[in-house]
Parts: sequence; structure tokens; C-alpha cells
Amino acid sequence: MSAAPVQLIVGLGNPGPNYTATRHNAGFWFIEALARQADVSLRAERKFHGWVGRWHRAEGDVHLLCPATYMNHSGRALAALTQFYRIEPAAILVVHDEIDLAAGEVRLKSGGGHGGHNGLRDIIAALGSRDFLRLRLGVGHPGHADQVVSYVLHAPARAEREAIDTGIDQGLAVMPLVTTGALEPAQQQLHTQG
Repeated sequence: MSAAPVQLIVGLGNPGPNYTATRHNAGFWFIEALARQADVSLRAERKFHGWVGRWHRAEGDVHLLCPATYMNHSGRALAALTQFYRIEPAAILVVHDEIDLAAGEVRLKSGGGHGGHNGLRDIIAALGSRDFLRLRLGVGHPGHADQVVSYVLHAPARAEREAIDTGIDQGLAVMPLVTTGALEPAQQQLHTQG
């Protein structure tokens, strides 16, 4: 299964020092790691409501974005950037924390619902489309639905964080495939690890 080449990678999280180490910021951790690896500077851009960078690749530039709007309003930043650069939903990869996967497990999918994730819910509403790629970074589940909010807004234990960081590394390893639209080989590589 091939997909459109990715022109924008968005990492979801919450701005501010109180949230930096929390599970809900796994998407930010991914973008920060990708920016380090690709030697891309992320800078605050008011018109895009977040921190942005541009990953220069031979196959075409890829925009990087960490919204500064808080999780529940992630769509505002994404819509501003996609409208400015005329990027279609199919050329977007959203990287987010996923409680339905064990810490460190990583899955790549195209389309789908929001699964109760408020960042995805807002992005779907802002884009008017569900047809974007998602890189789901497993952070584990607290065991009870009523504990989810508190769980994602707390830092993982050291072993969990190390597992999540390993998952981020696995996600980074398939970015050259994902950005060129080679979704199936990327999924095979990711989903057979662990």
C-alpha cells in the first residue's frame, strides 16, 4: 500500500514545563528527536501557533510542527500551516501518544477515527478529514478509563520512558520510507519489531 509523500509531520503534546516529561507529550518527543537527527531548528512561529522547522530532503521538503495550542486545540495550528502551504490531509503524518499500545510499541496507520484522543478529535474537525497518517506511540494504559487523564498527564517511570524512547527510535528509522509514501514497507518494518 503506497501513500502520498509526506509534506508535514506534526507531533502532539502540551506546551510548557509542567507537561514536558508527561506521556501526552510523546508526539513532541518524536519531533524533537527527528529535528536533532535531521539537524533541523524548531522555532516559534506565531502565525502557525507552534514551533516549526523544515527538513530538507532530496525527495522534497518536509515541514515539522509542534502545536503550542494545547492538545485539545491541536487542529488550529495544523490548519493554519496546511492552508498556508496548501498541504492535503493525505500528505500529513500526525505523531501521538497511544494508551491502547504498550509502552514502546509503535504502529503506523492511515485514516481512522480519533479513538477518544482529544488532539486527533480536534485535528479531524479542523481538517474536515480523517484521511491522514498516524504514528501511534504506545505509552501503556492505567487499567481504568477514569484514570486516563491523570495517567497521560504524568511522567512515565524510567523503564517506561526508555521503552517509549526505543519506540521513537524505531519510528525515526522508518521516516525515510514514510516520507516518500512507502507505507507498506514502513509498516512491515515497524510492526515486526519487538
